[in-house]
Amino acid sequence: ACGCIRNLYMTGPLHAILRASVEVWESDPVNFGFQQVGYVSVGESNQTDDYLKLQASQAASGYPSDVYTGTEAHAFLTNLWPDFKTENCDVVLHEHRSGYAGTHMAVWGLDQKCRQWGVQRVYGATVTGYTLDASGSVTAVETDQGSISCEQVVVGAGAWTPEHWEWLGGPSHLDVVYPDGHVAEQMDMWTYWRLLEGEVMLPEGVDFRTAQHRDSPVLHVELMNTPVYSEDGRFLKDHFYSYVRYAAERVGAPGLQGGTIPVKIGPRAAVEPYGHLNDQYQAEEWFADYYCATLGMLFKRLENLRPFFKERRNGGIGAFTPDNVPVFDYLGDNAWVIADSNHGFKMIGVGKLTAQMMVHGDKPDELKPFTLDRYRTGATFGDRNSNCPWV
Repeated sequence: ACGCIRNLYMTGPLHAILRASVEVWESDPVNFGFQQVGYVSVGESNQTDDYLKLQASQAASGYPSDVYTGTEAHAFLTNLWPDFKTENCDVVLHEHRSGYAGTHMAVWGLDQKCRQWGVQRVYGATVTGYTLDASGSVTAVETDQGSISCEQVVVGAGAWTPEHWEWLGGPSHLDVVYPDGHVAEQMDMWTYWRLLEGEVMLPEGVDFRTAQHRDSPVLHVELMNTPVYSEDGRFLKDHFYSYVRYAAERVGAPGLQGGTIPVKIGPRAAVEPYGHLNDQYQAEEWFADYYCATLGMLFKRLENLRPFFKERRNGGIGAFTPDNVPVFDYLGDNAWVIADSNHGFKMIGVGKLTAQMMVHGDKPDELKPFTLDRYRTGATFGDRNSNCPWV
């Protein structure tokens, strides 16, 4: 996971999910490793209307943010970072409550919560399937260490969700109906994308702090009409997409972490071995050139950092839904599936909302828009103006 915790979504109902999630991050920032430094998103003029709509939706959901356009956007950016290059940067969104978290620390913190409340954790067991009765209800979870009888199942399996989905009898293809009446017939339920992320060490004397001597907010920049060239002048991509944040917990020294748009694989992928262990999913060399070039295009201080890119295995994949938005719904009457569509890390609050639903019986309002049935009824999401499936 990139570790970013942000609410930059052009899908309005997700803003309430992230508000609920940030409340969880804020509840124990030390044990979750949450750095609430804020989140700054930058776009070209073609995204101005999207940012204005997005900011209004965030405000309505109780998530404070500010939007700046034109010269005000430039002034905001150079006030934070005097060496920021504002060319083609026409609109800025500043999310105050966002930030990032160390991924290992966050998982450790969740494990500590389980210990605190006496929850039994079973590590090392592999789920191999489910036993269903005639009505489709799950009566047992099958593992390589035995069968576990159950009354209720909650599945939060990330990239492994499609396998569990198949075991539970979920559809592999859907006719997807959009709000304008358009129907995309027999779309794959799942599409895998390959992540492109990495780290760059900072040379001595170079930092990523603001003019106010504070840790920088996470920075996200999408310039859809701005090409990217390598530092030696080679054309790399016809669009600019990059994020950057501090990465001390990743590199063990002053450094930056970031990435760009993932690469679509298709409906089938070898999930295991996962991530760094899988030779199929390592970032190609062009990514390091591209990412370092984007840093130099944004900051004078971050020019010519290609020699400082951390060369290591760095891979991962995610399973995305037809509209690239999570599905939170039951398969059958007792298998609740949290199909996060590769957004899961930041959406820590979905676990709390799920627990509230299990205990009280009523589905929280935040979860209601994300049913599987939306694809049939014309409530499919998709009103986004971005090259990236995460926006």
